Amino acid sequence: MASEMQEKCGVFGIFNHPKAADLTYYGLHALQHRGQESAGIVVSDGKTFRHHRGMGLVTQVFTRDILDGLSGNMAIGHVRYSTSGESLLQNAQPLVFKYSEGDLAVAHNGNLVNARIERDVLQQQGSIFQTTTDTEIIAHFIARSRKKRFEEAAPDILTRIDGSFALLIMTEKQMLIALDRHGLRPLSLGRIGEAVVAASETCALNAVDAKFWRDVEPGEWLLVDENGIQTGRFAPKEELSLCSFEFVYFARPDSVIHGRSILSIRKELGQILAKEHPTQADVVVAVPDSSIPAAIGFAQQSGIPYEMGLIKNPYVGRSFIEPTQELRELAVRLKLSTVQEILEGKRVVLVDDSIVRGTTSKRIVQLIRQAGAKEVHVRISSPMVRNPCFYGIDMPTKEELFANRHEHERAMGQAIGADTLAFLSTEGLLEAVDVNLAESSNRCIACFSGAYPTELYLK
Repeated sequence: MASEMQEKCGVFGIFNHPKAADLTYYGLHALQHRGQESAGIVVSDGKTFRHHRGMGLVTQVFTRDILDGLSGNMAIGHVRYSTSGESLLQNAQPLVFKYSEGDLAVAHNGNLVNARIERDVLQQQGSIFQTTTDTEIIAHFIARSRKKRFEEAAPDILTRIDGSFALLIMTEKQMLIALDRHGLRPLSLGRIGEAVVAASETCALNAVDAKFWRDVEPGEWLLVDENGIQTGRFAPKEELSLCSFEFVYFARPDSVIHGRSILSIRKELGQILAKEHPTQADVVVAVPDSSIPAAIGFAQQSGIPYEMGLIKNPYVGRSFIEPTQELRELAVRLKLSTVQEILEGKRVVLVDDSIVRGTTSKRIVQLIRQAGAKEVHVRISSPMVRNPCFYGIDMPTKEELFANRHEHERAMGQAIGADTLAFLSTEGLLEAVDVNLAESSNRCIACFSGAYPTELYLK
């Protein structure tokens, strides 16, 4: 279930705009779905950094007075969900440092798979770390670079980090934008007049009325300063390995990634799912909100009407593990409520985007049965998640994953209390995201297939 999986974060940056802090605030607000634990903004007026970070949602961290104090014409911002490093204020980003050449701020979406090895080396060489997040390694590399000028040092150190990163690095006068060599995380560019904008998703560009320019290419860096925009590569151009879960769940449905509408892809996922796993039913219901487009697609293809049988409470924040089964079930009821008149006496197709541990799926099926449903047929608009992610998605160990604890779909369905359970095929997923099946390496499907696009450095 979507509620059992979290993405690491979202980044937003803007160069050469007098309202840099305000626009970054609105951009981060549009990216709030990518992280709800902390938020931060760093602003420069060309001479001095001003910054503020805090735990909680963007609207909780920033007030009008705080934003008024963040004066400057360039800024980077970050919303975070911790998958590397604890959920502490010291790990909130952007991280800010002083080094021999001045001030430095770093905002990072993703996970560095070689972080542990490089951190050990840096500590042995005398580096003192202020945080437990992998992002700090990037600042240490820049500070230790033999190339003292930022515009030379920053692109150079990108060859030393591996894994997933959509990266914004800022000094008092310059901003570096970079994407990992595999393109595992999304990163888009836009313009507002002469201002340059970078964001994890195009929905954030839309929020600040920026005109989409292009996507950052895998292995590419851009340096933006008063002289304009320089571009270069720190790695040869390879096949794009964008995380498939961006299409399935993480990205907002109104975003466009590499020319593909997320909303359209999710509807097509549902349509293919209906073709692969048809069933006799009276109504199609989605687990809100991320599964709604797939459920609509399933209904369109199957001819079974779509109804809002589950309602999400928009005022419930992140849930925490409750100490008793009774309280855990109550937490689900706080998040979701059933519409009895839609479900009572009906054969229900319940569409969701994924199953990770399976615990939430079981509770939702129970809610639907308690509302009087005659049958519950669960359909999942992604393949079985059998492998953990090492690129910035908070996911259980392989042994904890639901699909690995049961031999087949029938046993899985019984475990969550469904009459039937079926998953989208990997071929169906790749068809929906418009990937040539013979060249499926240009999407990361490691959590489904176990084929990782990078070395994992697990030893």
